[in-house]
Amino acid sequence: MLLQQIFTFVPMTLIIIIITALVSIIAFQKHDIMYKYQFNPYFVKNNNEWIRFFSHALLHADWMHLIFNMLVLYFFGSVVESYFDLYFGDKGILYFLLLYIGGIIFAVLPTYRKHQNDIYYNSVGASGAVSAVLFSSVLLDPVRDLCLYGVLCFPGIIWALIYLGYSFYMGRRGKDNINHDAHFWGAIFGIVFTIAIRPSFAVEFLDKIANFI
Repeated sequence: MLLQQIFTFVPMTLIIIIITALVSIIAFQKHDIMYKYQFNPYFVKNNNEWIRFFSHALLHADWMHLIFNMLVLYFFGSVVESYFDLYFGDKGILYFLLLYIGGIIFAVLPTYRKHQNDIYYNSVGASGAVSAVLFSSVLLDPVRDLCLYGVLCFPGIIWALIYLGYSFYMGRRGKDNINHDAHFWGAIFGIVFTIAIRPSFAVEFLDKIANFI
């Protein structure tokens, strides 16, 4: 009950953004933190550094990477929190945390299998978790207008497609240590998890799309 009262005033989305931003900014200055906690499948496998499965989501490659991810999380996280609170009450916060943390882990499992013998592979970013939240939000409210800077307003499902398009483009470039492929797997987790906790969300999604069209 106490946690529910706290998060009524301070949304979990905002707490995650603040923690992630602080850790990322510190890591910008202290490269040893980046080196120690970025996602390196080889070190996870051979040195049992399993914390990297989680810690990489608190780090970002640069300011643009951090700001982009946190903006997406800010816009869509509040939507998911509102729906989870409405349908699940006190359990809503727990489900939101499971969605976010599950997105972190699930999104990099393919990367772990692919690069577990590559000592030089590294990636950072909350992209998997953010993608999970994004697509959970789109499943819950696909036609709700969301505005960037109060000017660019499109239905949530359009923003989701833009996000995936950006991820695909950056993944093809392959010039940074951001795991853009994690966006796709995070999206899959977000959709599956949201339907698993309440299957009727899928039916309501189709109804909303049909009515919008």
